[in-house]
Amino acid sequence: MRITIHPENPQERLILQVKECLEEGGVIIYPTDTVYGLGCDLRNRKAIEKICRIRNLKPEKANFSIICSDLGNLSQYTLQVQTPIYKMMKRTLPGPYTYIFPASGLIPRYFQGNKKTIGIRIPDHPIPLALVEALGFPMVNASLHDEEDKLLEFLTDPDEIYTRYHKIVDMVIDGGYGGILSSTIIDCTEGDGTFKITREGKGDLDLLY
Repeated sequence: MRITIHPENPQERLILQVKECLEEGGVIIYPTDTVYGLGCDLRNRKAIEKICRIRNLKPEKANFSIICSDLGNLSQYTLQVQTPIYKMMKRTLPGPYTYIFPASGLIPRYFQGNKKTIGIRIPDHPIPLALVEALGFPMVNASLHDEEDKLLEFLTDPDEIYTRYHKIVDMVIDGGYGGILSSTIIDCTEGDGTFKITREGKGDLDLLY
């Protein structure tokens, strides 16, 4: 199914339609402030395994992130966040950054993988934020491309995305053309207030300091 949602003012009835799909174990493709992504309800193991099959990854080796609507429930999904890191997150989020932390007990074991870490994303895009708000729980986020490959042009065009993926996902959300840069990844797993940048992407590095 293809559904067109306004990228700046998402229609509530359409958001609720996607929410129902997620709650039933559906896998969707949706826009973010970076590239289009694959998503599902974090609580649904079969849906996560389906995303792994689409991406040709073993679940225990997948490094997917979760979409949150804000920083309010951050402590539920990560271990203690040091004050300097929290201030940096407040400065940069919502935005094109992924923060990596040790995962808390609320993150299902099958999602943590071998590293027992979790990536946190709060994208600066109304559609995923509205979806997570409606769902009341984080949504899995995995970019459509293999991160070792260059982004292909079709991954920015909703028409071409639908043509390629509509038979293997439950819903494709058309929110307009997507971007061509992934998020900047910041590793905060040391737990001492320090961090390291593991991938430079769309997020401006100057905002981190």
